[in-house]
Amino acid sequence: MENHLLWFYCACRTAGNMSSVSVPPPKCLQKPLVVPHRHMFGPGPSNVPPRILEAGANPVIGHMHPEIFEIMSDIKSGIQYMFQTQNNMTLAVSGTGHTAMECAIFNTVEPGESVLTAVNGIWGERAAEMAERIGARVNTIVAPPGGFFTNAEIEQALSKHRPVVFFLAHGESSTGVLHPLDGIGQLCHKYNCLFLVDSVASIGGAPLYMDQQGIDILYTGSQKVLNAPPGTAPISFSERACQKIFNRRTKPVSFFLDLSWLANYWGCDGKPSRVYHHTGPVTAFYSLRESLAVLVEEGLEKSWERHQKVAEYFHACLENMGLKLFVKEKKARLSTVTTIVAPHGYDWKEITTYIMKTHNLEISGGLGPSVGLVLRVGLMGCNSSKANVDMVLAALKDALKHCHKSKV
Repeated sequence: MENHLLWFYCACRTAGNMSSVSVPPPKCLQKPLVVPHRHMFGPGPSNVPPRILEAGANPVIGHMHPEIFEIMSDIKSGIQYMFQTQNNMTLAVSGTGHTAMECAIFNTVEPGESVLTAVNGIWGERAAEMAERIGARVNTIVAPPGGFFTNAEIEQALSKHRPVVFFLAHGESSTGVLHPLDGIGQLCHKYNCLFLVDSVASIGGAPLYMDQQGIDILYTGSQKVLNAPPGTAPISFSERACQKIFNRRTKPVSFFLDLSWLANYWGCDGKPSRVYHHTGPVTAFYSLRESLAVLVEEGLEKSWERHQKVAEYFHACLENMGLKLFVKEKKARLSTVTTIVAPHGYDWKEITTYIMKTHNLEISGGLGPSVGLVLRVGLMGCNSSKANVDMVLAALKDALKHCHKSKV
């Protein structure tokens, strides 16, 4: 008995001295989380107002609970209003705008099919790469950064390549271009092609009418004009798009983005019950619903008008400072993201770094084809105000005064 107790005592001592984990707990996670408050005046994400932050702090409930389905239904109605569409196949993908872009392309395009993308910035480039990765035959029409396409140029390419999908960015945030949309949907339908539009940087800040303009697939992100945290991406499909998608020969390459599953989860397929597909980001749904409610309260037309007036005020002030706007044609300037020609003789990185450090304010350099060419300022949703324009202008003036300027 004594030997037994001695063995038990030794075993306990040994176990106490031997840790079962080889990686110690990180000291960084033993400190409280600290996140600074910044003026988010880059091309996105935007500042999230307290009302929307508070909505996201509501209790977590199950992603298949009836209350969540009701919230999802509210979101669907809000997206239909924001997109100006009656499409039943309207939902929000769990992910950012890139996720919605892949959802659109992966569901509508099969290997070997022809895709046409309009490239006048980074988003056309990315759409082309996504289509290439699933084996599509991709063709592009290319405009220089800051440019856009005429309907005649688009029709010529549609006639030549006969694509199943034509991609166009409505708001090209890398170059600051707002692309005209009128007539393009009708051209696509003339050539039996689906019209796919990226409105991540434009929706809510510039007029867009999905049904009226013949857009077949339209998507956006939550973090721009909507002022919600990044992570949900509204998307809508026309009846024409759904016919193509649900009569395809092969399954979409992505299970997560398969529209037949998403349609059921969002109650768009008319079936009496919903089947588990993935765990939806319920707190992100709360935030998205609240952001749509804010847009509904202001009204689409008032939001469009406010963004346009603030942008015009900003552009006039920039020109009075002697700075140049990157997009030459006024009608093609995006009201949510302004591109400024990088001031001659300055290092744009020094300017953005100085403004962040000195004014706690984010503006950005170029992206993709506009790298090194521009500074980008985003004033979207609650950030779109003349007071914020004045704040940006003061920061820019200060940076140009204190940053190094070469004599070249």
